[in-house]
Amino acid sequence: MGFHETISNFIEQKKDKYIELSDRIWSCPELYFAEHRSSEILAGALEEEGFEVQRKVAGLETGFVASYGGGKPVIAVLGEFDALAGLSQEKGLTKHHPLEVGGNGHGCGHNLLGTGSLAAAVAVKAYMEETGLKGTIRYYGCPAEENGSGKAYMVRAGLFEDVDLAFSWHPMTKPSVWHVSTLANYAVRFRFEGKSAHAAAAPHLGRSALDAVELMNMGVNYLREHMVPEARIHYAITDAGGASPNVVQANAEVLYFIRATKKQQVKELTERVNNIAKGAALMTGTSVEGVFEGAASDLVPNSVLAETMYRHLSAIGVPSYDEQDYRFAEEIQATLSREDIEADLTGPDRETAKKLKDKAIADFIAPFAGEAAMAGSTDVGDVSWVVPTTQCLTACFALGTPLHTWQVVSQGAMPIAHKGMLQAAKVIACTAIDAMENQEVIENATLEWKERLNGESYISLIPDDKTSPKR
Repeated sequence: MGFHETISNFIEQKKDKYIELSDRIWSCPELYFAEHRSSEILAGALEEEGFEVQRKVAGLETGFVASYGGGKPVIAVLGEFDALAGLSQEKGLTKHHPLEVGGNGHGCGHNLLGTGSLAAAVAVKAYMEETGLKGTIRYYGCPAEENGSGKAYMVRAGLFEDVDLAFSWHPMTKPSVWHVSTLANYAVRFRFEGKSAHAAAAPHLGRSALDAVELMNMGVNYLREHMVPEARIHYAITDAGGASPNVVQANAEVLYFIRATKKQQVKELTERVNNIAKGAALMTGTSVEGVFEGAASDLVPNSVLAETMYRHLSAIGVPSYDEQDYRFAEEIQATLSREDIEADLTGPDRETAKKLKDKAIADFIAPFAGEAAMAGSTDVGDVSWVVPTTQCLTACFALGTPLHTWQVVSQGAMPIAHKGMLQAAKVIACTAIDAMENQEVIENATLEWKERLNGESYISLIPDDKTSPKR
């Protein structure tokens, strides 16, 4: 029996269990640092499989590490399980229909991500038991990827110090290897405090915190012209001070995400945004407090690991889709804009884009695309600074589906998503075993990793006095 067939069989034998785990997490979407049920579902499942589980690692209430085996090499598989606010959606529908108005939803597919990584770790354990392969397979239960960056706390706590390689994946619309660099980011909440007053009878006695928020946003908008082109700054007004226009708002706050190519650029840009906040407070006679929310480092790619993982992705191949899968994907595509679908075809090479053009599901594996830059951020970046890391993608959603949308939530507990999750588990497990059996994979990946760092050491963007939030 072939290597890939062995791993596929291990995972297929338990696929119903993995689908059930993923759907349970989909059904209890929890926000960053509050994923208590989701974390326990995964930790408990790993204990049942014979892993030794450490809970509440790195001071994270919902973070855990599950290990099997002993000694070198040590292979890490990263799992995530946090949801997004405001994306509640009934599964399997091709129209927006929240299960709970304003509720949470797995709009980035982390119910699949955490479970697929678990399935990979369990398959590696089964292979080790059957073949006598030595080493350690370790699952990292990582909270707060969307906001808060749980992995950054884990790295800062030294949880990856003995790890040789790290693997992860992400649900997406096309199967590939995610051979990219990403942006470092910093999240900070600015809380303005002023003085309330009657807006008509005594406005001169008031000091508007909402005015300060608006002036800050205007100042940051002017800043955009004078920062590196790759940088991104986003904001959300999380407290507008109330619903009474005849009251001068005494309190208001705005949450900012600041991104740039390198960590040092993010630090410098954040200081400029801080100064704008201080200026807005001075202009309005208010005070301002900046509250750290989270930070993530830029991701360090690794060609050796990416090419190794791509070989296993190609060997595993794509899942078998049936008529219902294609029909459902076509109905989802009908809810998307032409721009959404066309944007999903801009990344592939011209020949691949032509083959994808009239498809609803990416049911083939494109040629290895090589290294690229991505404008998003992930706390996987922090892991990649301390250990060689790579990730794969699989088709869990219809072509054109943007992440962080109700369409992702609708598809996230459907067969197309389950098939992509199991495919990712097989690819990660095969890549991990390849590295455990062939020391040169680890040696070559580590050599490249050191060359890319070029002597630069990891420095966490999390302030030294900042501990992980409890929610």
